[in-house]
Amino acid sequence: MPMLLPLFALLAAAQAAPAPAPKPTAAQLAAAAPASAWGAIDPQDLLLIDFADGRRSVIWLAPAFAPVHVANIRTIARSGWWKDATVYRVQDNYVTQWGDATEKKPPAAGITTRPPAEYEWAWGAHGVAVANPYRDAYASRTGFTPSGWAVAGDGTRQWLPHCYGMVGVARDLAPDTGTGGDLYTVIGHAPRHLDRNIALVGRVIDGMAALSALPRGTGGGLGLYEDPKQRVPIQRIAIAADLPAAERPAFEYLRPDAPVFAATLEARANRGGPFFTVPAGATDLCNVLVPVRAVAR
Repeated sequence: MPMLLPLFALLAAAQAAPAPAPKPTAAQLAAAAPASAWGAIDPQDLLLIDFADGRRSVIWLAPAFAPVHVANIRTIARSGWWKDATVYRVQDNYVTQWGDATEKKPPAAGITTRPPAEYEWAWGAHGVAVANPYRDAYASRTGFTPSGWAVAGDGTRQWLPHCYGMVGVARDLAPDTGTGGDLYTVIGHAPRHLDRNIALVGRVIDGMAALSALPRGTGGGLGLYEDPKQRVPIQRIAIAADLPAAERPAFEYLRPDAPVFAATLEARANRGGPFFTVPAGATDLCNVLVPVRAVAR
């Protein structure tokens, strides 16, 4: 019996030991990151969509990945071509689309009417990517460019992935690539089968609910609003840099080369307790897009 006393003592000590501190979440890690870990987003790359009901969506444009399409988008915004634009398609678990619902307006002056297929690039074309250590179902290699974009690839080519909130250019059948006059954003499970088939030009980084929480359309099996009265009017689409300085929103992205970024990836893949008791050991690329935050000017 005396030999059992050390065991009882160990059990008692274990019961008295304080519980380990909860593992920080990815959001907590990003919130605690130093200012040096954040990079500013150029206001030339912020497309603002202001709705008639006062809501706003902000799109971070990706000119390095679709230079001709993004140049078109800036020209279209500055020309006022979108002054009567509406959201005319909302397909459940797929996309919200906006632009010219009539498909009758001539293109905006000064744009490239037949842009190249800006769908993929040489691996490393946008800087050495920080590798994503977790597997992806659609690409053998994935990572994050220094400028804050998640990329999928195969080691030879790389491309932007169709994740929730990504913005693409609506087009007709190939070889058409769309002009940028009609855009869409993903509002459901990531349709990665669209990767390398449509030009992705950016990502919604604020005000996503204004695009995702709309009534679903029923027309054509594509979510089109059959009644024109259902279309959601857009008051203005503008480039943030064109607004007076006091009115420009400002955003920053967590730099992938910052040490805290690796910790946020790990926290996403292996979430801690007390709720999560089984670590996944993996995460879809679309679940680890680079964190973005609004900042006061």
